[in-house]
This record gives sequence, C-alpha cells and structure tokens, in this order.
Amino acid sequence: MKLYISLGTNLGDKEQNLRMAVQKIEERIGHVCALSAFYITEPWGFESTNSFLNAALCVETELSSLDALRITQEIEREIGRTLKSHDGVYHDRLIDIDLLLHDNIVMNTDELTLPHPYLAERLFVLEPLTEIAPDIIHPLLKLTIQQLLLNFRQNNG
Repeated sequence: MKLYISLGTNLGDKEQNLRMAVQKIEERIGHVCALSAFYITEPWGFESTNSFLNAALCVETELSSLDALRITQEIEREIGRTLKSHDGVYHDRLIDIDLLLHDNIVMNTDELTLPHPYLAERLFVLEPLTEIAPDIIHPLLKLTIQQLLLNFRQNNG
C-alpha cells in the first residue's frame, strides 16, 4: 500500500532534519519510492520569522495507518519535536510529519483523519505532493492532486 507523507521543518539544520526523517521513515515504515524537492515556504497558521522547508514522500508499507502514525510520532520526538499543534495553535518545530493519504483509506478517529483534513488547503502540501503524485485521486473530493493544486491557485490568486 502507498502512504503519502508531508514533512516540514523551520528550526535548526532544516535540510538535515528532512533527510533524517526520510531515513527513519525508510528504516521503520517502508521503502520510500518517491521524494519531492525541498520547498521553502512561509509559516502557515502562525507568526514566525523562520521560513519552512517542506517536502512530500511516498512510502510503500504494509503497516496500518495507525501504526504508521505512531512510528512517525516517535520519529518526531527522536528528532527533537516536543510540542504538537493543539486546537489550531501552531509553533516553530524541528520536524512535522503528517500522514496525507494511505491508498484510498478514509478514516476519522480521535488519533487520525485520512485523507488529511487540510490537504487541499495548504500550498506547502499540494506543491510537493503534486510533484510526486499528480494523478492520485483524493478519495473524498474525487479530484486528482494536480486538480486540487490548480483549484487552490485559482481560488487564492
């Protein structure tokens, strides 16, 4: 099964933070079959003087979505993330790992919502994801990732 993941960092050695996350994902979740370029982006949802470095990757895994979530949270802690976003309050962070899509799984639990609920609203997710998976269809919106990016750009100037 293919799991699509978003990575972001705006503290420390940002490129090294992303590369470390990719390496740990490869070791513990499965084969990384695609990795986007690294995108420099502005903070979203909070004020910071630190720009972000974002990427998307695809990993082939046999893990369940919840098992993959638990492992990515462990990886975040190992890289040094101490604060998770809570109630829409965001912070600077060494690493942020978000599960975006896991094949066509639709899930809404206290722990995890798939597809990621803000996937279609975040340029810093859509651009790198379009690079590696333009034709993947969002299981709820029934549009490709590339169509979602085009829609975002049309609606947000």
